[in-house]
Amino acid sequence: MNQTLVVLAAGLSTRYGGNKQLASVGPSDEVLLDYAVYDAARAGFTGVTFVIRQELERDFQEHVALRFGTDLQVNFAYQELLDLPEKFELPDNRVKPWGTAHAILAVRKMVGEPFVVINADDFYGRSAYVSLHDFLEHEQGSNAPQFAMIGYTLRETLSEFGGVSRGICKCDDRGFLEQLVEVKEIDVINGKISGVTTAGEGYSLQGHETVSMNIWALSPAVFPILEKQFAGFLCEHGADPDAEFLISSALNQQVTASIARLKVIAAAENWFGMTFQADRPNVIRKIASLVEHGVYPESLTSWFQGNR
Repeated sequence: MNQTLVVLAAGLSTRYGGNKQLASVGPSDEVLLDYAVYDAARAGFTGVTFVIRQELERDFQEHVALRFGTDLQVNFAYQELLDLPEKFELPDNRVKPWGTAHAILAVRKMVGEPFVVINADDFYGRSAYVSLHDFLEHEQGSNAPQFAMIGYTLRETLSEFGGVSRGICKCDDRGFLEQLVEVKEIDVINGKISGVTTAGEGYSLQGHETVSMNIWALSPAVFPILEKQFAGFLCEHGADPDAEFLISSALNQQVTASIARLKVIAAAENWFGMTFQADRPNVIRKIASLVEHGVYPESLTSWFQGNR
């Protein structure tokens, strides 16, 4: 069964202050998404679709042409503000993308097989792709769609350079999601971890909580559900120029309404990524260590071009 990797790379990177999706971090100028594609290809994924903004098309196409060989099916989808349900119009004050769930809808006419969604600027670890590939391979289906995610430990995902947003997960004793709460501005102050919910309420944390880092195993069954949810989002929040239609919130709504089930698989490796410019040196050091220990080759280009 073919499976596709969907890489979300259309964000504005406002906190980073540049196009972090193509910021080099590897010894041969690799970017984080290169390691994701490498790990996914090793796990058995046969294609990758990048969700980008049209103004980034040339940069991404040049990068893909230089980096990847011909064995991997590569496609591009565009997250566009005007991609709206019928009878909806783009508000005059809308500039930023509609959010990660809307970005996933950008591939609904291109992806007809099970797929895994990731952020372009996050490192999830090779085992994450193996686990989700295995889940999709053996998921037998039920009355409700079954999806999955990799859950990471909160304290391992914080940045020393500022607050971050995380989806805090509560699971049942079988590892299925019961509730996901989006918490923003999570930071450590005077030794205590806290953040703010999307409703503006303070939220205290311990550090051991399981969090979503936006890596999901989904099937095409999610698309019509997301389309309906997006219409509802626009009715309620469309006039807010900063409101985002997030995949974490959308899936949480599906779970709490018993529309879908979502398995939370504990991460076997630590996450790291780049929220702020100051995070990049640490990412470079971690990649260098993984290369030194033989987890990744010195040049991913050579591997993709057939020197495996």
